[in-house]
Amino acid sequence: MDYKELDVWVQARSLVKNVYVLTKDFPREEQYGLTSQIRQCVVSVSSSIAEGCGRRTSKETIHFLHISRGSLYELETQLFLANDLEYIIPDISVILNELERVKKLINGFINYQKRI
Repeated sequence: MDYKELDVWVQARSLVKNVYVLTKDFPREEQYGLTSQIRQCVVSVSSSIAEGCGRRTSKETIHFLHISRGSLYELETQLFLANDLEYIIPDISVILNELERVKKLINGFINYQKRI
């Protein structure tokens, strides 16, 4: 199956768009700080899923899925920090719910890869 057809990748890609929209109004002085860090993390999630799917073995794929999951945890922490700094204007729970959904999909994909 092509990675672009996987729900986990589609949802991770959607998260990228929503995080970019969320961070577009962050303070200008954070452009090379927290804004950049958050955006790099969220891009890493879908990119690592794709890279893992391009590997030859399930073991290699799982390695990149773990990297993707780690980026999600890093992203979550950075979103909490941005919220603490009052950079996030709308309710943070919406983006955190989406992030949680991607976490569950990644965990499910890891479990699937372990079985094949």
